[in-house]
Amino acid sequence: MGTYSDGHPLDTVHYLECKLILKPDRFTSPPSFHEFGKLTKKVAEDEGVGFSNQDVKGLRPRIREVVFLDTKDFALYNHAFILRRRIAYEDGFPASDPEVVFKFRHPDLQAAAAMDVRPNIPGDYRIKFKAEALPLKDRLGGIRMLYSHNAEVTLHREMHSVSLARLADYFPALGSLSKSMKKISLVNHTIVEEVLQDLGTLDFGKGVTAKSNAALWRERGDHKLLIGEFSFECKFKRQNDLHEKSLERCRRFFVALQQAASEWISLGTTKTGIVYRLKGNPPQSHE
Repeated sequence: MGTYSDGHPLDTVHYLECKLILKPDRFTSPPSFHEFGKLTKKVAEDEGVGFSNQDVKGLRPRIREVVFLDTKDFALYNHAFILRRRIAYEDGFPASDPEVVFKFRHPDLQAAAAMDVRPNIPGDYRIKFKAEALPLKDRLGGIRMLYSHNAEVTLHREMHSVSLARLADYFPALGSLSKSMKKISLVNHTIVEEVLQDLGTLDFGKGVTAKSNAALWRERGDHKLLIGEFSFECKFKRQNDLHEKSLERCRRFFVALQQAASEWISLGTTKTGIVYRLKGNPPQSHE
């Protein structure tokens, strides 16, 4: 598989995340999230997939603030990088330290693995390498893959005063773009308010389970609706942990859900892509 420049073995995929990008106007209130949950449960039953919402009953939607950082000409995104900060809120106040996620997202697995996303920071961080399954860009009933190589950093209290522009300095992978880094700012001057509702756990058998949720993204301030998403994610230590029959059941469920939810689905984009295209002048997307 290879190594990075310091001899560290290349990271391998440990997550499979399946995503459906949804039309935002379908989400008008908390019950509308559960309407999609009911649809998910029905398709799961039809496809022989377990679904339980016992662990999430009574949970209210969570609110998170999301911002993306890039240069005016989208130098990061044009080179398949994504730099995002997210803050969870509870009762109107931050519920935890801000989280910064640095991603290299690419349709080629080897290219994604070869990118060393490790940060240069004084504290801990987590690497998440995910295979992301989405519908085809132009029609329902198929699957395309992206590979998202992520470094997740929690900004502890002593790092809260770091400016947004300086966050890019923590990621050596951006060194090739160093001439542009001094001009980093909010992408399209947009702050996203995310409303996230946990829906339940899918069980594909052989120990392969996935927590699912639905989200609505809207602009903070005027609450302009941006996009919605349904996703579920499996975590595994080794590729062999994903039994072939379980994977096939997952594939069938994902395709069947596309057909059942056809009136909800928005094709050909991602949540990040929607934010980048808000003001026109779309970047060169690798998604």
